[in-house]
Amino acid sequence: MTQEELSFEARLDRTYVSQLENDKKSPTIDVLFRICDALGITASELIVRVEKARPKGRHGKT
Repeated sequence: MTQEELSFEARLDRTYVSQLENDKKSPTIDVLFRICDALGITASELIVRVEKARPKGRHGKT
């Protein structure tokens, strides 16, 4: 899915989606749910995917 497609489906500006993708912004809970709805996944599924991809030991925790 392109940024344009995601932004359209989630009703977000494409530049905001780009900022999220590049760690320049963090989504609100509302935006998180809108993105998940657009992607067809649950917020908890997205969080699990992010946790698995995240480097271990960050912020002093494993």
